[in-house]
Amino acid sequence: MSKKGGFPGMGGFGGMNINQLMKEAKKMQADIEKSQEELQTKEFESTAGGGAISVKVAGNKQIKEIKISKDVVDPDDVEMLEDLIITCVNEALKKVDLAQSASMGKFNMPGMF
Repeated sequence: MSKKGGFPGMGGFGGMNINQLMKEAKKMQADIEKSQEELQTKEFESTAGGGAISVKVAGNKQIKEIKISKDVVDPDDVEMLEDLIITCVNEALKKVDLAQSASMGKFNMPGMF
């Protein structure tokens, strides 16, 4: 073993011994879990049709609420209502994905997320 506590010829992983590396990995794992838990408690909202449809989604991508204005309900044009709901739900889910990416991006682990 080298004097730095690492493997011979490896310089102790750039001066860091294996115990320190493991300690950092455990801290990072705990930080990631905390970020994921915090994200799950957040709600993301989206609207469509000028506010005629609104959707709230939790950070775990569960739909919490859908509100539909009576003005947009037309029995002769159900397809428009369906399209507005799909657009609104997809936009809310996209907001969750962006928040997840931003949350995980702070850990600077290229290729992981």
